[in-house]
Amino acid sequence: MVQRMPAPSELEPIERASRDELQALQLQRMRWSLRHAYDNVPHYRAAFDAAGVHPDDLRTLADIARFPFTTKKELRDNYPFGLFAVPRERVVRVHASSGTTGKPTVVGYTQNDIDTWANVVARSIRAAGGRRGDMVHIAYGYGLFTGGLGAHYGAERLGCTVVPMSGGQTEKQVQLIQDFRPSVIMVTPSYMLNLIEEFQRQGLDPAASPLKVGIFGAEPWTDAMRAEIERRAGIDAVDIYGLSEVMGPGVASECIESKDGPVIWEDHFYPEIIDPETGEVLPDGEEGELVFTSLSKEALPVIRYRTRDLTRLLPPTSRGMRRIGKITGRSDDMLIIRGVNLFPSQIEELICRMPKLAPQYQLVVSREGHLDQLEVLAELRPETPAAEAEALARELEQRIKTHVGVSTRVKPLPPNGIERTLTGKARRVVDLRQRG
Repeated sequence: MVQRMPAPSELEPIERASRDELQALQLQRMRWSLRHAYDNVPHYRAAFDAAGVHPDDLRTLADIARFPFTTKKELRDNYPFGLFAVPRERVVRVHASSGTTGKPTVVGYTQNDIDTWANVVARSIRAAGGRRGDMVHIAYGYGLFTGGLGAHYGAERLGCTVVPMSGGQTEKQVQLIQDFRPSVIMVTPSYMLNLIEEFQRQGLDPAASPLKVGIFGAEPWTDAMRAEIERRAGIDAVDIYGLSEVMGPGVASECIESKDGPVIWEDHFYPEIIDPETGEVLPDGEEGELVFTSLSKEALPVIRYRTRDLTRLLPPTSRGMRRIGKITGRSDDMLIIRGVNLFPSQIEELICRMPKLAPQYQLVVSREGHLDQLEVLAELRPETPAAEAEALARELEQRIKTHVGVSTRVKPLPPNGIERTLTGKARRVVDLRQRG
């Protein structure tokens, strides 16, 4: 793996700004964003008034804590365009979530928003080691999902050659990587594992591919999975973070020279960490729920949007802006199994420590009588003898009991025994308790 570290001249001035300079810009933009939301979005006017706050009350950045939160419920309650702060005719693009848990959350962008988004994604690709003229293979899904087009416009803005592959057609993905020879791939980490498996199925060494950098996002992944991907694919794996309600991919992204957590592009997105139960703002370094206020969005400003992602704010390193730690879970998808709090990432860490198991898994939660039951589906690696399956299953059960504190049944599966998704996002949890 060859890491390309940026020369200082390649960075935007704001990436090197002092904390005082950055905070002055944030305060100016936050005042504008609050006023923009209050004046143009009936929901925000009503919410601010109900909380007894006004945009003029923001005198310091800390004053943002006085303003009410925004959640997905507000987006769904105002479906489809009720939270837009500009006339619909000024909205040049609309994206939406899949709507699998209710009404889709709809987001809109003015042309200035699209330009801002392209700029922060271009900044993210550059931070990951991409440069003008590089070929970028994009295997995020295109369409209403923000991943594909967000990555696409950012790569073009940087001056890269884009291969707009989208998800699926795994065999063809490998062929085009071999034939076109891109140096950068943007994809979910779970789908990258699918691609690695397809290289091997075709008798190819994934570490000998032309890929040098992988920019992975759209789902949580652990450092153990990073090590797995880097070892097997022979690339630098960096983390990009985003969510459609705040912008899309490119809200934060890792720097290849440090790989120590995504840098939040704080000139456009103001972060807070709160206690998910009380809503109290927590100091940097403490783990809690990540909250964002947009500082420059025109079509859909978001004020104190609760992401439900659990992480912590870390001090600047490679850039002058703060970082987020690995997402440890979500405040709204935490599993409680017989009184034990459990996140899928905890199981993933344990699986990745067992070299004879593939880093593909699924948690199936059911209820027998009054008791919750957890079954872990775990795949064997192709080179692992089937005769070892049961012993590996018992070993993983013991590790989960020791490290997580919950009894499980592990069901070993052959390679590719867990269904792969076309979108690239892994379905890590199947909760059968919610049915019937």
